[in-house]
Amino acid sequence: MSPTLRSATDVAAGGKTRAVIYVRISQDRTGAGLGVDRQREDCEALAERMGWDVVEVYTDNDVSAFSGKLRKGYRRMLADLEDGKATIVIVWHTDRLHRSPLELEHYINLCEKRGVSTHTVQAGELDLASVTGRMLARQLGLIARYESEHKGERVARARRQKALKGEWMGGIRPFGWGLPTGEKRTKVDRKTGEEVEVDELDMLKAVPEEAEALRFWTDEILSGGSIRSLVKWCHDKGVTTTRGNPMTHTDMRDMLLRPRNAGIAVYRGKEVGRGQWDPIVDEAKYRAVVAILKDPARKTARGTTPRWLGSILFRCGRGECPHFVYVTQSGGRSYPSYRCQTGHGGGRRAEIVDQYVEDTIVERLSRDDAHELLEPAPDGVDVAALQAEAEEIRTRLRNLAGKYGAGEIDDMQFGVGSDTARAQLEGVTRQLARAATRDPLVGLVGAPDVRKAWKALELERQRTVLRSLVEVTLKTPRPGRMPDGGYFDYDAVQFGWKR
Repeated sequence: MSPTLRSATDVAAGGKTRAVIYVRISQDRTGAGLGVDRQREDCEALAERMGWDVVEVYTDNDVSAFSGKLRKGYRRMLADLEDGKATIVIVWHTDRLHRSPLELEHYINLCEKRGVSTHTVQAGELDLASVTGRMLARQLGLIARYESEHKGERVARARRQKALKGEWMGGIRPFGWGLPTGEKRTKVDRKTGEEVEVDELDMLKAVPEEAEALRFWTDEILSGGSIRSLVKWCHDKGVTTTRGNPMTHTDMRDMLLRPRNAGIAVYRGKEVGRGQWDPIVDEAKYRAVVAILKDPARKTARGTTPRWLGSILFRCGRGECPHFVYVTQSGGRSYPSYRCQTGHGGGRRAEIVDQYVEDTIVERLSRDDAHELLEPAPDGVDVAALQAEAEEIRTRLRNLAGKYGAGEIDDMQFGVGSDTARAQLEGVTRQLARAATRDPLVGLVGAPDVRKAWKALELERQRTVLRSLVEVTLKTPRPGRMPDGGYFDYDAVQFGWKR
């Protein structure tokens, strides 16, 4: 029968030795606490054999002593021992108490000061009051530390291997990938060209409809689309995250920037090579999307959704003013109008300006020579060679980090070498981005009905076409009636074609 837990006052009155029990397990995968329960039962049996009264049991479940994380139960036990609550500490084994030499020294000092002895189920008594006992405790602590570090190395190697294989390591299911099915399949070995059997007990498999969505989102970004428009697309289509939550801007961006999509393995936040699974997105397209979304010049004003074609795109043409115009309905006007950011000058009716710009763009893209506006495809770009070069540079960066960690190179050598490699990698990434980025005019040039194709584009895509094709400047309009009989000066809207 387990000893009865009593207060320190009651124990003292009975004249029996007061003891506390400490139990800990590093990892409890089920959350059932079975490991600490077994430790507790063995410790209570020892207390009963020795005739000690257990006044408290301290528990740290699913907490490692090696990781450095706060162990609340252990901290509370130290505070109670400092207050004289007990003179015996019972543990299943010494490694349940400490795997850190620093923690052990603090515990030894406390036990010496308060006359506390430590008894273990597996290793007997630790006499911390003697030189020999303290030496034994320190040796056991060093052995426990070694075992923890060695286990950490094994776990790290295993997890890196899993990362390269694309195996499931727990957590939230990534969008585009289904949970393991336990099936086997055959695939073509990249080196030998032969079919080999692949064990997929732990491998994630692409979900067709989600994979198609990822490819669509990638192509939209490469064609000038925005994350905002893709999030709206998800809301309209009822596409959610794998948790069933509505898609957010952050969710979408994280999914597009995920190396797994392109068959790239990641370990501890860094790319570690080609994964052993089939990619969903072509690597060149993935690299291009990363270059676009991480471009410092990219504006991501999430809080303001443009409602007009030329807002902050059309330029003010008054004198040498370098600013853009925006749409406002202030100043007593009864209709939205474009006005310079500086506030000077009169407004131009926004709906008329936008319609005139749209008519002009549609007319230009409907001409027989419109195909000449398309940007030529990168000539002689070897995407495969660029990808191989990028991988070689990443390998060089990893080797530099390894040599620095081993002390083979100093700070300056590491800094110069890594800076050079990163600059080279950025250059290769930019070339990949240019090779994969789609001209925003594709889909308009050569369309049977250019205006219909233009109308089918979301506003953000129309604005992308505008940025790519022409710069519109709003000059100061002439006063009075125009030659066409109206009061809008179309000549004040000037076009600077970029192609």
